[in-house]
Amino acid sequence: MRRDVFQAIADPTRRQIINVVANRSMNLNAVADQFDVSRPAISKHIKILTQCGLITIKQVGRERYCEAKLQKLNEVSQWVEQYRVFWNQKLDALENFLANDIEPNKQVEPIKKKKK
Repeated sequence: MRRDVFQAIADPTRRQIINVVANRSMNLNAVADQFDVSRPAISKHIKILTQCGLITIKQVGRERYCEAKLQKLNEVSQWVEQYRVFWNQKLDALENFLANDIEPNKQVEPIKKKKK
Protein backbone atom coordinates (compact mmCIF):
# COMPACT_ATOMS: atom_id res chain seq x y z
CA MET A 1 0.00 0.00 0.00
CA ARG A 2 1.31 3.42 -0.96
CA ARG A 3 1.12 5.83 1.94
CA ASP A 4 1.22 9.59 1.87
CA VAL A 5 1.73 12.38 4.37
CA PHE A 6 -2.02 12.94 4.76
CA GLN A 7 -2.46 9.37 6.00
CA ALA A 8 0.39 9.89 8.41
CA ILE A 9 -1.06 12.97 10.07
CA ALA A 10 -4.62 11.59 10.10
CA ASP A 11 -3.90 9.72 13.33
CA PRO A 12 -3.44 11.72 16.55
CA THR A 13 -0.82 9.32 17.92
CA ARG A 14 1.30 9.75 14.80
CA ARG A 15 0.99 13.53 15.09
CA GLN A 16 2.20 13.26 18.69
CA ILE A 17 5.13 11.08 17.62
CA ILE A 18 6.12 13.72 15.08
CA ASN A 19 5.96 16.36 17.83
CA VAL A 20 8.10 14.22 20.13
CA VAL A 21 10.92 13.70 17.61
CA ALA A 22 10.62 17.08 15.83
CA ASN A 23 13.24 18.79 17.97
CA ARG A 24 15.65 15.97 18.69
CA SER A 25 16.52 12.47 17.61
CA MET A 26 15.27 9.82 20.03
CA ASN A 27 15.71 6.07 20.27
CA LEU A 28 12.65 3.92 19.69
CA ASN A 29 12.27 3.00 23.37
CA ALA A 30 12.37 6.66 24.43
CA VAL A 31 9.66 7.47 21.90
CA ALA A 32 7.50 4.55 23.08
CA ASP A 33 7.93 5.65 26.72
CA GLN A 34 6.10 8.89 25.89
CA PHE A 35 2.83 7.02 25.21
CA ASP A 36 0.34 4.88 27.10
CA VAL A 37 0.00 2.37 24.28
CA SER A 38 1.94 -0.80 23.59
CA ARG A 39 5.39 -0.73 22.03
CA PRO A 40 4.18 -2.80 19.04
CA ALA A 41 1.49 -0.16 18.41
CA ILE A 42 4.11 2.62 18.52
CA SER A 43 6.33 0.58 16.20
CA LYS A 44 3.48 0.29 13.73
CA HIS A 45 2.91 4.05 13.84
CA ILE A 46 6.62 4.70 13.36
CA LYS A 47 6.65 2.30 10.40
CA ILE A 48 3.83 4.27 8.76
CA LEU A 49 5.62 7.56 9.44
CA THR A 50 8.76 6.10 7.90
CA GLN A 51 6.87 4.92 4.82
CA CYS A 52 5.44 8.41 4.42
CA GLY A 53 8.87 10.01 4.67
CA LEU A 54 8.19 11.96 7.86
CA ILE A 55 10.64 9.98 9.99
CA THR A 56 13.90 8.22 9.25
CA ILE A 57 15.45 5.52 11.39
CA LYS A 58 19.21 5.57 11.93
CA GLN A 59 21.15 2.71 13.46
CA VAL A 60 23.77 3.86 15.99
CA GLY A 61 25.43 0.84 17.54
CA ARG A 62 22.65 -1.32 18.95
CA GLU A 63 20.19 1.56 19.16
CA ARG A 64 17.78 2.75 16.49
CA TYR A 65 17.01 6.47 16.49
CA CYS A 66 14.04 8.31 15.00
CA GLU A 67 14.62 11.62 13.25
CA ALA A 68 11.86 13.85 11.93
CA LYS A 69 11.96 14.89 8.28
CA LEU A 70 9.38 17.65 8.29
CA GLN A 71 9.89 18.79 4.69
CA LYS A 72 7.12 16.39 3.64
CA LEU A 73 4.66 18.50 5.65
CA ASN A 74 5.02 21.14 2.92
CA GLU A 75 2.58 19.03 0.89
CA VAL A 76 -0.03 19.56 3.60
CA SER A 77 0.77 23.25 3.86
CA GLN A 78 0.36 23.74 0.11
CA TRP A 79 -2.94 21.86 0.09
CA VAL A 80 -4.29 23.90 3.00
CA GLU A 81 -3.05 27.14 1.44
CA GLN A 82 -5.35 26.81 -1.57
CA TYR A 83 -8.34 26.68 0.77
CA ARG A 84 -7.07 29.56 2.88
CA VAL A 85 -6.95 31.72 -0.24
CA PHE A 86 -10.42 30.53 -1.27
CA TRP A 87 -11.99 31.29 2.11
CA ASN A 88 -10.20 34.61 2.50
CA GLN A 89 -11.64 35.71 -0.85
CA LYS A 90 -15.14 34.60 0.16
CA LEU A 91 -14.96 36.28 3.55
CA ASP A 92 -13.53 39.49 2.05
CA ALA A 93 -16.41 39.56 -0.45
CA LEU A 94 -18.91 39.05 2.38
CA GLU A 95 -17.30 41.83 4.39
CA ASN A 96 -17.50 44.19 1.40
CA PHE A 97 -21.11 43.22 0.76
CA LEU A 98 -22.10 43.84 4.35
CA ALA A 99 -20.21 47.12 4.54
CA ASN A 100 -21.91 48.46 1.40
CA ASP A 101 -25.37 46.98 1.90
CA ILE A 102 -26.19 47.97 5.46
CA GLU A 103 -26.69 51.65 6.19
CA PRO A 104 -25.14 52.92 9.41
CA ASN A 105 -27.55 52.91 12.35
CA LYS A 106 -30.10 50.86 10.42
CA GLN A 107 -31.75 48.18 12.51
CA VAL A 108 -31.71 44.76 10.92
CA GLU A 109 -34.79 42.68 11.66
CA PRO A 110 -34.04 39.15 12.84
CA ILE A 111 -35.29 36.36 10.62
CA LYS A 112 -38.46 34.86 12.04
CA LYS A 113 -38.86 31.12 12.03
CA LYS A 114 -41.89 29.77 10.25
CA LYS A 115 -44.34 27.83 12.34
CA LYS A 116 -45.20 24.35 11.13
